[in-house]
Amino acid sequence: MPGGDAREAAKTVTGSLESFPYLPELPARGPGADMIGRTIGMLVEVWAHVEPSGWRISDRPGRDTRRARAWLGEDLDALEEFTQGYEGPLKVSAVGPWTLAAALELRGGEAALSDAGACRDLTASLAEGLRGHLADVRRRVPGAEVVLQLDEPSLTAVLQGRVKTASGYRTHRAVDRAVVEGALRDLVAAADGGPVVVHSCAPQVPFGLLRRAGVAGVSFDFSLLTEREEEAIGEAVEGGTALFAGVVPGVDGPLSDPAGSVMGVRTLWRRLGLTPGILAESVVVTPSCGLAGASPAYARTALAHCVRAARSLADNPE
Repeated sequence: MPGGDAREAAKTVTGSLESFPYLPELPARGPGADMIGRTIGMLVEVWAHVEPSGWRISDRPGRDTRRARAWLGEDLDALEEFTQGYEGPLKVSAVGPWTLAAALELRGGEAALSDAGACRDLTASLAEGLRGHLADVRRRVPGAEVVLQLDEPSLTAVLQGRVKTASGYRTHRAVDRAVVEGALRDLVAAADGGPVVVHSCAPQVPFGLLRRAGVAGVSFDFSLLTEREEEAIGEAVEGGTALFAGVVPGVDGPLSDPAGSVMGVRTLWRRLGLTPGILAESVVVTPSCGLAGASPAYARTALAHCVRAARSLADNPE
């Protein structure tokens, strides 16, 4: 979300999305409030600090780690204030293990992705940290069914060997699909039975791999879909995987009418031969990616538009 006021963001989200609120991220506050920094603040026995090139692993917790944890605590306090008595799904987000490994530097400056042992350690630390974070959210909002979203914008690049080295002249070797799937499965297990959604606003989302890893839903930018992904999407839906379809632009601009925003979803459903009756329960309407680059007014409008578009989908699935 845009801005830096945790209470205002929590008030906007809970007021706009009465049946599926989420814990906002406010990256405009600076390092530690960005998605990588927030997740680093959740890690157990792994710390990092900010270098000009990005986040780098440290020997001990320092100012940057403490700041990340403080901002997360402030965000949780605000969410707790505006969800008193709430019962229903509540989404929280963290960076997934592969985007984290691609972004977090080892002490020598190369990405953790370059070291298989470091990737395993990072996954284990993240799993332990998320268990604690989810337990804290459940304690603060006892009526919530907590949904964990793992943000993995670098996932496809990791699978295809397209993540650049520190020099920028080479790329890291592609990670074996079984290894990628196994780490994601470990994170699904860390949710202790709660649903896990993986979000990627990059092209070529690996729907089949994510389904095999046990995720409950896949969140993606609908405009980036190609025919190549359609068969995998159909199999995912038939297997019970929810689709978080990013159909509302994440930056300021004109919006179509709500029914127009989900027209592509209806068309895809018909093309795949899926039952119209399961459309509303299989699809969550979302912005195409985060709203941090939008104005506060547009962010509020976009969330309200998602609600109206979802209602249109439910009322007229065909």
